[in-house]
Parts: sequence; structure tokens; C-alpha cells
Amino acid sequence: MSLDRRTFLKHSALLGGAVGLGLPTAAHAFTADGLRPLVYRPEAGTAQPKPLRILILGGTGFIGPNQVEYALARKHNVTLFNRGKTNATLFPKVPRIIGDRNVSGGHDGLKKGTWDVVIDNPTRNPMWVRGAGEALKGRVGQYIFVSTISVFSDNSIVGMDESGPLHKPGDPSVWASNDGANYGPNKVQCELDAKAQFGEDKVTVVRPGLIVGPGDLSDRFSYWPVRIDKGGEILAPGTPNDAVQYIDAEDLGQWMVRVAENHAIGTFNATGPKSPTNIAEMLYGIKAVTSSDARFTWVAADFLAENQVRAWSDMPVWMPPTGRTAGFMSVNCSKAFAAGLTLRPLADTAKHTLDWYKTRPAAEQEKARAGLAPEKEKTVLAAWHAKVGK
Repeated sequence: MSLDRRTFLKHSALLGGAVGLGLPTAAHAFTADGLRPLVYRPEAGTAQPKPLRILILGGTGFIGPNQVEYALARKHNVTLFNRGKTNATLFPKVPRIIGDRNVSGGHDGLKKGTWDVVIDNPTRNPMWVRGAGEALKGRVGQYIFVSTISVFSDNSIVGMDESGPLHKPGDPSVWASNDGANYGPNKVQCELDAKAQFGEDKVTVVRPGLIVGPGDLSDRFSYWPVRIDKGGEILAPGTPNDAVQYIDAEDLGQWMVRVAENHAIGTFNATGPKSPTNIAEMLYGIKAVTSSDARFTWVAADFLAENQVRAWSDMPVWMPPTGRTAGFMSVNCSKAFAAGLTLRPLADTAKHTLDWYKTRPAAEQEKARAGLAPEKEKTVLAAWHAKVGK
């Protein structure tokens, strides 16, 4: 499917009293600690950031378009490097270098040019980092690598900060899928290779949690706005107090541009909301942007497991807050917030996502990649009511 950028931006501008590129009106002109302004507004006397030469590896997938739009609005000089296949019609006026990172010589197009900042979005293969490093050697001021909180080897730790234990680095010869066993280990190897290729003093590692919003084809968040919008009795996992974390793709993408403007070096966990949030707050917050009659029935985690209802995939955005997954939804992101990360209200993300989802082809809407099938939901709810006598 090709993302309709015009629709994407239209919704961004309309939601929540948003201005410019979709930032909520509650956003202040400047971030804390004197960091770069969130929105460049000449009429308000807001300082324009120094123009940067930004090379974005990818740029037309999920988080990339948010970076491109934001960087262009802030007068930066942007170049894209990709295969020219994903959403190829986006940004026709932005210079593009064509290259396939899966093949020998695929990074050769990067052997000319000098960049203040390189943002590497899609990489989960360490060989891609090595190829980029070899092609760009000595001509990059800062390399920003999008990693993941899946690099952590012990998800039982509540409040995990950036110093938490990591997986053993993955074998670069093993391709890592988004949900494969090699995903976290390969991202660890990518982080190590980034520092080896570009120098630790030039590398910024961003570790997002679950990235959500329009353009997310995994359906790992959109299941909830779509299901709640349909109404009726809804199976809700675990207990209302179970912690959840997620980050809007637009917030993440825009913050990474400000990270570049501030030349922030180091490693940052990047998910939200800023204050601890539970799944009840998330589900009722989503319901508030609909006219749905949805009502939630909370089903215990052990009962879900007994009935083959899987956390994270069948019940998106949720993991049991006990045992090995006790801290997976309680990662410490205070360092990123101190570096200027700002997040929009859940209402904006939920409405934005639901509106976008309804623009997708009917076949895609009928075959969601995550969430509980309707018949399965009815069966499990009936069994739960029989068990608890309600």
C-alpha cells in the first residue's frame, strides 16, 4: 500500500487544534533547558535553527516522512537515500540517491557529499550500518541510529534506563525480522557497529518503544481505535492498572530532527507517555474520541494465556506486568525528555490513527496483522463469563 501523504498531512493539521505540522497547541515555543524551539514561527520572533545538511537513509516509510516534512519546514537541506520503491512519489523536489542496501555496492551512491547529520531509520541489519559507515567515512558530523528497547535482555526490570543489560550482539549474517528472535540482538550489533564506524563521539542512538500512528502497517496500536469504534463488549487484557508505553511516529520523527539541531550525542530511550500510564487510561482515552458504546471486560492474564490469547500480538500494546515482562512497558525515558522530547495527547494520536485507518483498502482493513479476531473474542469472553459467573 502507498501512504497518501496528502491525507496524512491533512489529518495532522486538523487534529487537536494542531498548528503547522500537527503539533498540539499546548506545545510551548521552546523546550526545557534552552533547547531548540519546537516550531519555527518568524512572526512570533522564534529563532530559526541553523540550516543543516541532513541525509536520511529511508525517509519514505513510517517515521521518515515526519522527519522530512519537519526538517524542510525548519529550512534544513534534506537528501534521501533509498531504493526508490516505498512511497516513491513522496517528496519529488527533495534530492534522492538511489541505492539498495541489500546488495554489494548498494551504498556506493553515498561516497560523494558531506553531511552534518545522517539519520538511519530502517536498519536492522548490521551489514547496512557497516556499508553506510564505509561509504560515508570522514564525511559525517553526526550519525543518528534508530534502535529499539528490544535491545534489553532483561525485561523484568521496572524503570530500565539506557544502562540496562543488553542482548549478546547478533550474528550479522542472520537477517532479523521485526518480530523475530534475532531482532533485539541484531540491533545491539548495529549500535556497536555505528560507534565503530562513525566514532562514539558522533553517534546518537535512539531506542523507541512501540511506534504508533498513521502509516503503521503492523496494526499493533490501530487495533484498539478500530475495535473501540465498533463498540459493544470488548475484551480488555489483564487489569486496568497494567502499564503501557508507546510513542507517536510524528513526535519521534520531529524530536530526532531537534536532536540533530542540538547535536545531542549519546543513547536515549524514547517512548511515552511522559507520566506513567495504564491500559485503562489508554482504552478509555481512545473511546473518548469516538461515539462508541464500547464497554470493557477485563480478563485475567493467566486466563488469556490458557485460551491462547497472546500478549502484544492478539492484545496489542499490552504485556503482563509480571515475571519476565514486568518492566517491558515501564522503561525510563527521562533522558530523552530532558533532551526535548515532547508528546502529543493520546486523543490526537487515536483520532489521527482511526481516520487514517479508514482510508486503507478494504482488504487491508479486513486482514489486520495484530489484534483478536471477532469470533475468538466472543468465544473467550463467553468462557470468562462462565468462569466468573457473570
